[in-house]
Amino acid sequence: MWFMYLLSWLSLFIQVAFITLAVAAGLYYLAELIEEYTVATSRIIKYMIWFSTAVLIGLYVFERFPTSMIGVGLFTNLVYFGLLQTFPFIMLTSPNFILSCGLVVVNHYLAFQFFAEEYYPFSEVLAYFTFCLWIIPFAFFVSLSAGENVLPSTMQPGGLGLGRSTGHGDSCTDFYKDPPSVTTIWKTPGLEDSQRR
Repeated sequence: MWFMYLLSWLSLFIQVAFITLAVAAGLYYLAELIEEYTVATSRIIKYMIWFSTAVLIGLYVFERFPTSMIGVGLFTNLVYFGLLQTFPFIMLTSPNFILSCGLVVVNHYLAFQFFAEEYYPFSEVLAYFTFCLWIIPFAFFVSLSAGENVLPSTMQPGGLGLGRSTGHGDSCTDFYKDPPSVTTIWKTPGLEDSQRR
């Protein structure tokens, strides 16, 4: 009897380890796809936000969910659209990011409060949490590393930060058409002002 009990705990440990490994591999693969296809990812996240908005409106119209819960959810989606404007570059200190994190907590509080008072089957509660609370923050969370591996020519209008872009092509080809001089590259900001004094 005790031998089978030990085997059951050992098998549970191995299964949890395999599930953890599978989830980690899946997240890694998703992050790689997002880094490779940032434009498509931005479009997919935009469609997910629109879908979540439609679900929230449907819940208000057909299921009579509370106005406060639906209103906060719609405002959260509006904030997500603000985050999408700078995608894949998400600044962790930006007001949009901080506000979206706070709204995720508020949405969860309102949802727990509502589902504690009103009975819904577990599958319906899980559907609400999946489509209205979890899927969009999860997409943004997985794509946080996407901005780190984007080429410099797509990050800023000046390309290499030398201020020599002509504006006719991308900054990388402009750099090779009209390369900067050595003095331009090694120019220290503020050095000219101190030499003039």
